[in-house]
Amino acid sequence: MAKLVEPHGGKGLVCALLHGSELEAEKEKAAGLKKVQVSARAKGDLIMMGIGGFSPLSGFMGRDDWKGVCENMQLADGTFWPVPITLDISKEDADAISAGDEIALEADGEIMATMKVTEKYEMTEADKKWECEKVFKGEGEDSADDKFWEIAMEDHPGVIMVMNQKEYNIAGPVKVLSQGEYPDEYPGVYLTPAETRAMFEERGWTNVAALQLRNPMHRSHEFLAKIAIEVCDGVLIHSLIGNLKPGDIPADVRVKAIEILIDNYFVKDNVINAGYPLDMRYAGPREGLLHATFRQNYGINNMLIGRDHAGVGDFYGLFEAQEIFDRIPKTGDAGKDLQCKPMKIDWTFYCHKCDGMASMRTCPHSKEDRVILSGTKLRKALSEGGDIPDHFGRDEVLEHLKKYYAGLTEKVEVKMQKAASGEDMK
Repeated sequence: MAKLVEPHGGKGLVCALLHGSELEAEKEKAAGLKKVQVSARAKGDLIMMGIGGFSPLSGFMGRDDWKGVCENMQLADGTFWPVPITLDISKEDADAISAGDEIALEADGEIMATMKVTEKYEMTEADKKWECEKVFKGEGEDSADDKFWEIAMEDHPGVIMVMNQKEYNIAGPVKVLSQGEYPDEYPGVYLTPAETRAMFEERGWTNVAALQLRNPMHRSHEFLAKIAIEVCDGVLIHSLIGNLKPGDIPADVRVKAIEILIDNYFVKDNVINAGYPLDMRYAGPREGLLHATFRQNYGINNMLIGRDHAGVGDFYGLFEAQEIFDRIPKTGDAGKDLQCKPMKIDWTFYCHKCDGMASMRTCPHSKEDRVILSGTKLRKALSEGGDIPDHFGRDEVLEHLKKYYAGLTEKVEVKMQKAASGEDMK
């Protein structure tokens, strides 16, 4: 009998979240420990470790794991992992912490976790630059050797985030005490890997696809999801509900937009609307691999990867996030290797001559006949009060988004990159 894909790492779901009396005892202990303030990114990482989303990780990475992930996309033991999951602290905190210490990790006034420190290592400017070049540098024109650092420090939020990290990293296993605000703010949408797996099993799904979203769904997203529904048992529309960069649309607005779309244009038995608690790392193709890695823990074996997946500006090739799946390391150990496979979909659009959604593989017409769809293009039009072309999005969704933008008092300029404008379309 067919079953869901196993969690990544070969150890089942590795969940650091405590419950019941164990949770209460750890909270009491945490109150007396040295407290270290952590970033929003680390808060999301902790929650994912808590619920098993980052299996097999049970804590933040030491230097050997950090180096292996940056260089080879593998932890020190050979397990595939594409993006560093590290915890940075200030020199002041580092001077007061030694290996063997237990500390409390705090975010937004709440103790999120305790941590047994196993390692402390300095992150020099050179270390941070090396990480950025390994993880964030791509094949697009903005990643050229003579441009990357000049442009990245202004326009690449992932690079800026790493370069602004504090002077030291600490590593060690964690005990997670909270899932933050997510269960209360997104009831029925914020789902743990155990919950999605139970839902898939209840529905009889074993071949499941995920659609990654950080923008509201436009017609291309809808088309991608429906392609997957045709060939899989069902699709998890999985939105990032952590922090984004300025100018991106908040999670609650996007979640409601997806609900509107599902209510009006999907067979509900074949789709689930869910969210996960991470911040975007803006790591382009490497982030596409991260999306597939933790989706495997949610019970998903197919990751939809379209044009410019997790792209930033013009740092990456249009289909680099698809091509990177062909270059990932393999050990031959099913537990250590990535089992979630990419569903590679060509550039999709609405074609007036085809009179419907199409892709470069199905549409023989010219780009003048096509409505080029992208989340960036949609956000730019909405932010500037511009006209939205016919067939760009569903009317009910666009009305919801227009109301959000009409209520904004401050707007952030949305830059249009080549991938969003359609300049590179043949």
